[in-house]
Amino acid sequence: MEEIVNRVARSPLVSIDLDEFMHKGENRIFDLKDVLFQGLILKEKDFREFIKTNDWARYENKNVGLICSSDAVVPIWAYMLLASTLKDYANTVVFGNENEIEKMRIDQAIEKCMESQEFENAKVVIKGCGAVENKEYAYTQLTNALLPKVTSLMYGEPCSTVPIFKKSK
Repeated sequence: MEEIVNRVARSPLVSIDLDEFMHKGENRIFDLKDVLFQGLILKEKDFREFIKTNDWARYENKNVGLICSSDAVVPIWAYMLLASTLKDYANTVVFGNENEIEKMRIDQAIEKCMESQEFENAKVVIKGCGAVENKEYAYTQLTNALLPKVTSLMYGEPCSTVPIFKKSK
């Protein structure tokens, strides 16, 4: 009887599953409207007191988006102060909604992924069946990060790929 050989396991392909690099923390939105006087006016003294006394631990290891859902004119420094306060608690802080948080998580995952040297001159397959939100953004950014490093880039599963890029010799 002939031995069954797993050619996928023996292949020189390097697979990337972006899900493995994504931060697993929950996303939270911080709406500045909730700390404004009458939902419209930022009073610096009150705001600074809120910054000092608020329980920031509830944002521990979370991905936080800063927004203001009212038509208030909020000075830039208010967002800066929130970001500098949250940095000791949150995984990441961005200005924006859930979509902006997801983009930041994707960017962080790609940065973490690119720390590996295994992609240098490699044949790489980007797995496409993961749970990453905003797949179009994720895979475009990942492709941009990989192109200078790889000899070829494919999408799908190692047993069934779609060719994306092949470095010319």
